[in-house]
Amino acid sequence: MGHTIINNFNQYIIEELFNLQDLKYREFQASLIPNINPETIIGIRTPLLRKFSKEVFKNLEYKKFLDVLPHKYYEENNLHGFLIEHISNYDETIYRLEKFFPYIDNWATCDSISPKIFKKYPQELFTKIKEWLNLRHIYAIRFAIKMLMTFYLDTNFSEEYLQMVSKIRSDNYYINMMIAWYFATALSKQYSAAIKYIEGKTLDTWVHNKTIQKAVESHRIEKNIKDYLRTLKVKNEILSI
Repeated sequence: MGHTIINNFNQYIIEELFNLQDLKYREFQASLIPNINPETIIGIRTPLLRKFSKEVFKNLEYKKFLDVLPHKYYEENNLHGFLIEHISNYDETIYRLEKFFPYIDNWATCDSISPKIFKKYPQELFTKIKEWLNLRHIYAIRFAIKMLMTFYLDTNFSEEYLQMVSKIRSDNYYINMMIAWYFATALSKQYSAAIKYIEGKTLDTWVHNKTIQKAVESHRIEKNIKDYLRTLKVKNEILSI
């Protein structure tokens, strides 16, 4: 009986997701995520999916959807992440995230998840981030770096965090891109601390140059700083996806 209820609710989710389908957007989305099967992409614009997640969360049966992994469709995974964002209990949020990590298979799903409850638990979250950085899963590591970027480059900032990220070495494009994004953001928010890592060429060469590229493209960094950053570029190394 229990399995029947779960299957019925999850079938309802699938039907509603396909009701939101936009085939043109599906093609565009598939082009942005080349490492997943395009047949698993329904094609739903993010604002619509986020709105739907709020409706699903009002029904306590949403937990049945979270309990059934893996999902078949990309949008199911994104919905899963959005539902986690709505959870107001820190411990449950962590539990649901860590259960979900092994099934995250692309950068877009990974980057779309940012639970607001984390703002209230900076010390506890930092402990978890250190654990996640030591996992072997690509998107758990990427997520951990993104959380450092989201919650620890303003009032909770410590140069210790820059040092942690600077020491990460990976052959994976998606991890290295997130490191570059992190340092480019740090240059806009904590310039005096972050610039030392660029001047000292502390980062992997590809990450170093990508950081400069992203910083130069940023609207939050002044022109004179962009001009200086361009002088710090080094001979590039190719990193394929």
